[in-house]
Amino acid sequence: IEAGNQAVIAHGNGPQVGMINLAMSTAANAKAIKSDMPFPECGAMSQGYIGYHLQQAIGVAMHKAYKRWHVATVVTQIEVDPDDPSFQNPTKEIGPRLTKEQVESLAAQDPSFKFVKSGNGFRRVVASPRPRKVVEHESILNLLDNDFIVIACGGGGIPVVRDTDGFGCYKGVPAV
Repeated sequence: IEAGNQAVIAHGNGPQVGMINLAMSTAANAKAIKSDMPFPECGAMSQGYIGYHLQQAIGVAMHKAYKRWHVATVVTQIEVDPDDPSFQNPTKEIGPRLTKEQVESLAAQDPSFKFVKSGNGFRRVVASPRPRKVVEHESILNLLDNDFIVIACGGGGIPVVRDTDGFGCYKGVPAV
């Protein structure tokens, strides 16, 4: 940064998304909330809170070095192809190991969920489609052009597809 380079920071979020997903599922089972949190929203929540922690740490470092660089987190969507073959054969394991009874209950609640045998239990699986583009790339470039350190693409970004029924807007899909 001191040499004039622009900086974009990306981070993982697998354990955090799993934690958020499990917490929301537990709250829904306890009837504390109406339903589970959709998987894309779990990714957005983790991008936001991890970005916040990184912003705080970078801000402290900048302050100690008497630097005036700004830091911004961009909750980032990644466009994927809705016809990507991974949607037909999801393999990315997410969440905790489940019993056969838990799998049957979850499958009854949402027949779109897919599960695989994993160790001494079962785990939910989602697609891992190839990324096409970073939806917020222009915002990221704008921030970089204005001397921001940018935190983006947390966890690889939130997979989204074009909603052909909704004016071509994006909608999140359960994938990583």
